[in-house]
Amino acid sequence: MNILHIDASPRAESHSRKLSAAIVERLLDVSPGASVTRRDFAIDPVPHAWSDYATALSSPTTLADPPPGSLDFSESLIREVEAADAVVIGTPMHNLTVPSVLKAWIDQVLRATRTFRSTPMGKVGLLQDRPVFIAIASGAIFSGERANQPDFLTPYLSAVLGSMGLQTVHFLAVQGTAFLDDGQAALAREEALATVDFAIPA
Repeated sequence: MNILHIDASPRAESHSRKLSAAIVERLLDVSPGASVTRRDFAIDPVPHAWSDYATALSSPTTLADPPPGSLDFSESLIREVEAADAVVIGTPMHNLTVPSVLKAWIDQVLRATRTFRSTPMGKVGLLQDRPVFIAIASGAIFSGERANQPDFLTPYLSAVLGSMGLQTVHFLAVQGTAFLDDGQAALAREEALATVDFAIPA
């Protein structure tokens, strides 16, 4: 088994990093021999789309005959997803949605004719489904009766990942982190972990 572990927080000791690390630990408990492929966007951020890549994606004609090398980086990221039996993404909620470094990764892996095809009914995913565990940390509260801000992160990631064929998406969240001490945050992580079954289909 291979786990693709992605962190998008710029902070080395963030709540989302601690939660994503705990998810990986649970997966390793289930599959002790699993390998982990690491992507830390604070240390090695995915660049935003450059001219040749944007040109390649601009029309069916250019996508069929793209500028040399323009899709190579995108291809390497997509292959990491394809090689993973489970994907773990740790992300803060920035201004109600995902941080730009995670959006840059999405712009590389959500690619026409490679991870989805367009139909009159919308995008159809071309990747085989696998579990995706998303660890979210939010300084405010975005779900439940105490919600005090909108949530554009979870519906967006559900739509994006689903467009690629990744339908089994689990969201685990630690909310109100601006007001939690270390003990409360640790308890919130345990409560989030308890909401998900970490069994991986064979």
